[in-house]
Amino acid sequence: MAQKTYSIQALEKIAIDIREDIITMLETAGSGHSAGPLGLADIFTALYFDILQIDPKKPYWDERDLLLLSNGHCAPVQYATMAQAGFFDRKELLTLRKFGSRLQGHPERTRLPGLETTSGPLGSGLSQACGMALALRMNQELHRWVYVVMGDGEQDEGNVWEAAMLAGKYKLDHLIAITDRNNIQIDGFTEDVMPLEDFKGKWEAFGWHVIEIDGNDIEAVIDACAMARAIHEKPVMIVAHTIPGKGVDFMENDFHWHGMPPNHEQAKKALHELRTLQGKIRSEHE
Repeated sequence: MAQKTYSIQALEKIAIDIREDIITMLETAGSGHSAGPLGLADIFTALYFDILQIDPKKPYWDERDLLLLSNGHCAPVQYATMAQAGFFDRKELLTLRKFGSRLQGHPERTRLPGLETTSGPLGSGLSQACGMALALRMNQELHRWVYVVMGDGEQDEGNVWEAAMLAGKYKLDHLIAITDRNNIQIDGFTEDVMPLEDFKGKWEAFGWHVIEIDGNDIEAVIDACAMARAIHEKPVMIVAHTIPGKGVDFMENDFHWHGMPPNHEQAKKALHELRTLQGKIRSEHE
């Protein structure tokens, strides 16, 4: 069960540790996505270490909240956060994308306890989350919440909007979606590939309550989820504006890093930047 015992400063340190693990995992794997996972580290830290009611020692605990990662290519951030939270040993992170590993390039529910769904095809996560929220309502388990993290680029998919309509119709107020609004996708900037704005207005038109935040501000993420749980008779969309590649200056806001891992020299530079807050402090590794 999530224990709200971490200060914001402690959570920020955990997020940096998660980013370091992401870089190390991706370098070792030699493939995978860098920008999205780095940008999502603050959101996943807030979820696993403050917001979610979960128990890493009992991943199938009947009273747990449910978290889905719709943009499954960002799996490194979920794996790194789960390891930090105690779901499995951090050493296993180095098996990312290897044959037989529990840590595949996209999450596979049956491989790793603590994963709620298998994801890969973009746009599917919200439909899965709607089904879970409906099931909780049918079972009168209204003390539990369904959270789904989505990419902004995947919202070019039509099935996202079918699910959005369903959630609005059935007033799924135990469903909280978080969009990683980092403005990039694999082919470029979202507004060049397929413009999404007026993003907030679109979701409101589908019957959702919308909250916009700085997704790299852990306290803002925690506060937004608390506000979302207070909304009745509407699903909630949290639009979390993040910096892709957050913490590594040569990756930040560069869509080329969407689906590219660092090589050895790039990883070394990235780790140095993370450990020194981009040169603002001295690293203990120096």
